[in-house]
This record gives sequence, structure tokens and C-alpha cells, in this order.
Amino acid sequence: MESINAKYVSQKVSKTRWRPVSHSHLQQPDIFATGSWDNEDNKISFWSIGSHTNLAVDDGFEGDPLLLCENKHVGDVLDLQFLDQDKIVTASSTGAVTIFRHHQNSQTISVSHHWERAHHYPCDNAPCTGVVCSSPEIVSVGEDGRIIVFRADQEGVIRVIENADSSTIHAVTYLRTNEILTVNSIGQLKMWDFRQQSNSPSQILSLSGDRVPLHCVDKHPNQQHIVTTGGQDGMLCVWDVRQGNTPISLMEAHSAEMWEVRFHPTNPDHLFTCSEDGSLLHWETTSQSEMPSFLQGGRNSSMISRSAMAPAGGNSSLISTWLSGDSSKGRLETTHMLPSQTLSVNSLDVLGQCLVCGTDGEAIFVNRQVPV
Repeated sequence: MESINAKYVSQKVSKTRWRPVSHSHLQQPDIFATGSWDNEDNKISFWSIGSHTNLAVDDGFEGDPLLLCENKHVGDVLDLQFLDQDKIVTASSTGAVTIFRHHQNSQTISVSHHWERAHHYPCDNAPCTGVVCSSPEIVSVGEDGRIIVFRADQEGVIRVIENADSSTIHAVTYLRTNEILTVNSIGQLKMWDFRQQSNSPSQILSLSGDRVPLHCVDKHPNQQHIVTTGGQDGMLCVWDVRQGNTPISLMEAHSAEMWEVRFHPTNPDHLFTCSEDGSLLHWETTSQSEMPSFLQGGRNSSMISRSAMAPAGGNSSLISTWLSGDSSKGRLETTHMLPSQTLSVNSLDVLGQCLVCGTDGEAIFVNRQVPV
């Protein structure tokens, strides 16, 4: 907790994202972007956590995020994804998809591409709820049930799947180069293969029982068949898209809606979730003998989560390393990463040893010593 910096920004923060870093050297991230929502004037903003103590003496905190530049954003920022080092894509509540360019020399922001009302109803705008990027391609999803494919270097739209869903699509991620996953408001996870001309999903998985809306999805960075989702009931679901159409495991995570779930991109034994209940959780799969000291009591109280559903094969004990391995030795530890909060933690992102999250309490929290 001592390593967390809080920055109050006078706006509700809906999304936070680290700028990608070069894989060629072990570089820690130093710039992140935020988007706001439910404010009179919404913005996207770029922040630095680099060495700028001479510029930030008034704040009194070394390592405090420093605002580099910001730009007005029409509508709520419902999603935010970096396309490359300089460009970021936003999903707007107005239905628009926009590419902004960050000019690092002048610390200004300009609009590079703008697709007005990409998502819409016959007589009104439909919020664009999610975007995912694999440069130069961008995929957006919306409340209108559409999936749209763009290219950053073209003005037009590459492909539209008009009636991809009869309900709201809440989030999207790439599974493989030509495949995406979407989650919707009736508890379904759908796979789409862009190599097929068909406008139907290649696979549908769903929560059994009540159709609990799913809000977020992420895939394991090394094993693409492992997928995690979170939804309205605060449960963390682990899926294996190769087998069965229901989750392998359900875990009690939060007491209210889960807004984002993120595997650590290079150390996927670590996972992070945030929620309407004001909490940010760090999950780690570990064997008892390997449990790191930071999880053995102390200030961060740790608890063992249990599997609420038997995995494939009938073994009802907790699954080690998410799906496989010797589950009898496996443990899943969860650690609260924020001081006690009351307002929603809407978004998180993790890269290297750095984590950033944004809240309805008009605060950004940055942790530069995430133990992964």
C-alpha cells in the first residue's frame, strides 16, 4: 500500500491504459492515458509517471502522475485502447469510434480518424461499448449488437456484422489473429472467426442458470484457450473454450459488478479485477510452498477463494494455474490493493511492475511496485 500514489483529477475516470513499451529492452511503462465519463465535459488525458520532480514540486509527492496534455471527448469514454505508441482509440457513448494521436514533442493531441455514429439505432445513437486493436485493424462493439471492423489507414468501414447480437455487447478481445471474443448482457461469450464469410458466431458459451450480464473479458496471454470474464454478480469466471460451453470455474470475487479483468501480460499467474464495490483485487495462482512473503499475512490480508463449480473431469478442488496442474497443491490467493474505497473502481491496467486504476471518486491510483 505504501507504494500507491493517488492523484485527484476532478473528473470521474472511466478508463485507464498504459502506453505500450518496447519489448526489445526491459523498459518500465511511464505514460498512461485516461478517459472520463459522466462529466459536463469529458476528456482523454495523457499522464507521465517518469522523472519530473522538478515540474511537480507543488504536488509534494515524488512519482505523482503529471498531466502531459488533454483533449475534449464528445460523450462518455466507454473504452480506450492503444493502437500503437502514438495513437489511441476511444469508444464513445455517442456511438463514435475515434483515433487520437499524441504528439510527444509538443505534448498535444489531435484527431487522426473519426467514425461518427458507427453504432446506432434507426432513429438514435447507440453507445459504442468496446474496442480492441491489432494494428492497423480496430474492432468495435456496441449496444446495438453490431460488430464493426475498421482499419486505421482507411476512411471507410472494412466489415459490419449487423445482427451479431440481439442484446448489448459489453466487451471484446482478440483470441487469435483472426478471431475475437465478445461478451453480452445475457451471460453469453461468443467467438467470431473473421476468416469465415458467415455472420454467425463460430462458438457460443454461456453461464448456466440465470442470464447474468457479463461486462468484461480477457484472455490468457500464452494459452489463448483460457479466458476470464466478470459480470453483474461480481463473480470471476474461468473458461476453457476448447471444452464445454460453460465456465470451468466460478469464484466469488466482488460484492457488486466487476468492471474489468486483466491477466498480467507477461506473468499470467497474476490476474487483477476491479469493481463497483470500490475494490481492486490481485489474484495469484501459487503452491503453498511457493507463496511469496507479501501474501503471508501482514497489511494485505489474503484469503483463499474456492471454486464454485467442478472443473472438467469432476475434480472439485481448486484449479491450480487457472485450469491445469496438480490442483491438490494449488492455491489461489487474493489481495486487496487499495486503501478502503467506497466509490466504484471502473478500470485498471497492468504492465511490468506498474498498475493504474481509475475511479468514480475522481482519483487515479498508480502502483509502481506490483509484486509479480
